[in-house]
Parts: sequence; C-alpha cells; structure tokens
Amino acid sequence: MRLDRYISKARIIELESTDLEGALKELIAVSTQRLSQELPSDELVKELIERENTMSTYLGNGVAMPHVRAKMKRPYIFAIGRCREGLDHEGVTEYKEVRLVFLLLASESEKNYLNVLASLARLFREKAVVDHIVDAPNLRTFQQRVYEGFGGLLAKPERRQNRFNRLLLREAEKVARSTRCSAILIFSDTFAGGIEITDGFPEYRSVLVSRAVSDRQKDSPWVSACIEVRSFSQQRLSQLRSAIIIGLTRNIFKFSDRVCCIGGLPSSNQLDTLIVVDIEREFQSVMTQNEDLLPKNVKIEVVERMLAIATELAVEGREGKPVGSLFVVGNTEVINPMIKPLVLNPFYGYKEEDRNVLNPFMDETIKEFSVIDGCFVIRGDGVIESAGSLIHAPSEFYQDMPGGFGSRHSAAAAISRATDCLAIVVSASTGQVSLFRNGDMVPLLEKPLGGTA
Repeated sequence: MRLDRYISKARIIELESTDLEGALKELIAVSTQRLSQELPSDELVKELIERENTMSTYLGNGVAMPHVRAKMKRPYIFAIGRCREGLDHEGVTEYKEVRLVFLLLASESEKNYLNVLASLARLFREKAVVDHIVDAPNLRTFQQRVYEGFGGLLAKPERRQNRFNRLLLREAEKVARSTRCSAILIFSDTFAGGIEITDGFPEYRSVLVSRAVSDRQKDSPWVSACIEVRSFSQQRLSQLRSAIIIGLTRNIFKFSDRVCCIGGLPSSNQLDTLIVVDIEREFQSVMTQNEDLLPKNVKIEVVERMLAIATELAVEGREGKPVGSLFVVGNTEVINPMIKPLVLNPFYGYKEEDRNVLNPFMDETIKEFSVIDGCFVIRGDGVIESAGSLIHAPSEFYQDMPGGFGSRHSAAAAISRATDCLAIVVSASTGQVSLFRNGDMVPLLEKPLGGTA
C-alpha cells in the first residue's frame, strides 16, 4: 500500500506546544481544517489522550504515533509534527524523548487499519532515518524528508559492492544452476545501505530477506518477492529458517523447492556465506504428516508477527533476565476447552483492535506479560484471547520429548497435535525458539549444548 497518498505538506508542521495535549490539538487542527464539521476536534483529542493514558503510543527512536478511528469519508488522514525538545504528559519521562508526533486518523469502516499501523511503525524503525528527518534545518526540508521517508528513499547511502562480493554473486548463480535450485535467497541486511544488484538473476526467482522491507526494495525489477524477518542475531543467515517458513506460508516457496542462500554478517557489507537448502529435507518432520503448514483461518501476518516477537524475547528477555514463553495460535473455539486460567486474564475487557498482535503497540505489552506462567492463546486473526493459561490437552496427545525439553515444549506439542494450531515456544534456559505443528517441532534457533526448557 502506498502511504504517501495520505500525506500533505499542509499537515507536516513544526509544533509550538510543549505538552502532548497541545501538540495533538495542533495536529488535529491541520487535519480537519479542510473537512466538514463531522470531525469534532475536542472529542478526538479527548479520545487520543485516553488512549495514551491506557497504552502509550511511543514507538521508540523519538517517534510517537497517536491514532484513533473517526467517522469520515476518507480512509486515512496523516499529520506529522516535529518537536525538538520533547513533550510533557502526566510526568511520564518517555515523552521527553519524543521528537516526531505522527497522528493517524482512520475511518471506522477501514478494515486494514492495523496493517497500516504496522507499515507506519516499520517506516520509523531505523533510527538513522528518524534522525535524518528530525535534523532537517528548516520546515521545507523537514517536509521533503518526510515525503522521502514515505517513499522508502531515506535508507543509508548505498555502498558499491566490492569485487569479492560481485564474484560471490556470480558464483551463487553457478551453484544454483548446478544444484537445480528454483530460487536464490539474498540476505540484504548484510549491507548497511542495501544490496546493489543491477542485472539480477534472470533464470531464478530472486527473493530478498530483510529486517525492514521498503517500497524501494519491492519495486526493484530483479526482486521477485520480499520477506521481512527481524534480525535477532549477529550469526550468518540467522533469519534463514524463519524466512523459509514465512515463504512457505506465503506460497513464495514450495516444499519441493531447493534454494540457494547467500549472505554475511549483518551490516558487514561483505558476502561470505553460500548455502543450498533443500526445503523438504530441512523441514522433514513437518512434512511427514501434513504439507499444510498454516492452520485454517490463521492469517499469515499473525504468524510473522509472533515469530518476530518470540525471537526478540529469546534474545532480549525482560530486564536482562531470560524469559520462557508459549504462544498458541489457531481456532480458539477448539483450543479454549483445553486450557484453564492460572491468573486473571490481563486482556479481558479490551477492544479487539487494542489486543491484536498486528497492532505494533502490543509488542511491549506481550513481552511484559510473558513473565506470567502459562501460555498466550491467540485467535487466527491476531486477537489475544488470554494470557497466563494452562494447557490441559487430553492425555493421549502427550508424548515423550527428547532429552533437555520440558513441560512447556511437551504442552506445545500436545496442543498442536490435538487442535489445528501453531505453537511457538521460547526456552528460558537456552534461548531457543521452536515452532510446533501437528506435534512436530521445527527449531528456529539452534539449541546450545545443555539446558532444559
């Protein structure tokens, strides 16, 4: 979706207010001045403030993204304000870090609201991009840089690949030909400024893997498909298994495909690794029973989001401590009879869009509640039904697990065998992330020697 159609220079402003409520009033004013009176400004500001008091919309990197639905004919209205000294709000210190306030007004009838929120959050994930916008010397340059940001043009300056990189790319094509690969998978995070391939690989589907896919990458003539996988490790090709799983669910790959993968250490600007992956062999355990990796009525975007959150939890933990978690995604009408609460459900009573994993502001909430014992139960459309739940699948679905795996993995295997769901486990002791389908386990991070779940 091209988001730049919803912005206007008249709605990109320098904020004069020093507090959040005043900043919102300024942004609402420029958003509604050309519309009819169907958008009551005072009510919109009140609803935005109430949302902030319930759940902060601060994304990090100096960006806040207040958002609200309203009765209006336009699908979306964007307004962006710059505040160089931060904002005051209820004494909360994080608002002092805000440098950009991005206001999103969405029509009540828009169904892609959460997807648009996620797309906007990705735009401002790179600190270098935000700093470039904030540091604009004047309003005109500030407006221009915002436009460029929406067009995906504010990536770091591209660096020409050296002779060794070009050689390795040519050899990758030869290897792909001799091993009868159907696609070449390129990990573009190897290059800080994006990979530069002018001719591409005409004989093969060229699939780009990146932690943040921009419109510029999607529009490149040599790219057949893009897969976004958050980078959670400095290991070579650390995103490989997650990328292939997402590719399978999106029908970018088939189980019968053989893929030539090429990349290197993130931001090293140096290709150094080439691997040929036979997908059927790599995921043989899942293949033995069912080729349908994605459960019915489960959105691909939900699986992608949960894999991203799980891998971040595995690396970051909470407050420097490792955290183990279990996420069950599928038909909750079938799953719910097999669980029972261990604690009061922290998500009870909230609007569905406010407890949907596709909402980018839910990431930190999920991570905070991951310290609670028990599992998260998530509907196929991304709505979190409960947290802190104990899995109570029928005994015949429990089987002995390999040495080193404990009750969390056993429960994940059982529930995925008993119902049409996916279960994702984060191990507290090893940092391993594992995906369960039909009782079979696919490790997404290699498990170090020793340790239990």
